[in-house]
Amino acid sequence: MIDIHSHLIPNVDDGSRSVEATFEMFEEAEKAGFTDIILTSHYITNAYETNAEELVFWKDKLQEILIAKNKKLKLHSGMEIYISDQIDKLMKENKLLTLANSRYILIELPMNTNINYLDYVIYFLDTIGAKFVLAHPERYRSVQENPGLVEEYIKKGCLMQCNYGSILGIYGKQAKNTIKYLLKKNLVHFIASDCHKKGSIYVEVPKALKKIEKIIGTEKTYKITTLNQQKILNNEEW
Repeated sequence: MIDIHSHLIPNVDDGSRSVEATFEMFEEAEKAGFTDIILTSHYITNAYETNAEELVFWKDKLQEILIAKNKKLKLHSGMEIYISDQIDKLMKENKLLTLANSRYILIELPMNTNINYLDYVIYFLDTIGAKFVLAHPERYRSVQENPGLVEEYIKKGCLMQCNYGSILGIYGKQAKNTIKYLLKKNLVHFIASDCHKKGSIYVEVPKALKKIEKIIGTEKTYKITTLNQQKILNNEEW
């Protein structure tokens, strides 16, 4: 499996709090069956304005240590970018990282409010050849109240990344019901951990997989946990 959403770089956002915790999470991820992880620290204007070069530096150093430990886990750089009407400016200034240096870019929306410039961001990314990946749509109140919004986003060119934890109820009943709906309607392109701390989601992934497979079957589960993610790592056209 390939994880395209995680917060494992220590002390840059609300994720890992130490190098030791980071490596414990790497161990948990490998045990769960992950071969690759994209490290997607938050980029939120005026909150977590993580430095792109610093994140790549961390990825390289963490990978060096894994290799020295004879670990096969492969790391890739990225960001979870909180949507902004300045995203065009930020991209031009090279302040943002795409997923694994590909055309795919992970975007987060506000949990409880709508964004009136969402269409502009989708359009702008399309004009520069980037592909909008929406982080955990099942957690947004607007989608929970109207899951049909996801079909509209997809028609506009977005891809959907849901969280393993949602199917387990970690984010509440509404998120759980919403991801079930999205899975049944084949509206989920990727499942990811969104892991922030040790002893949390990676250890629960086997349980989540069983629930997902029960809804969509083994073949489709493999597609949204591995095959589609491989397209990102290969920077393939969707």
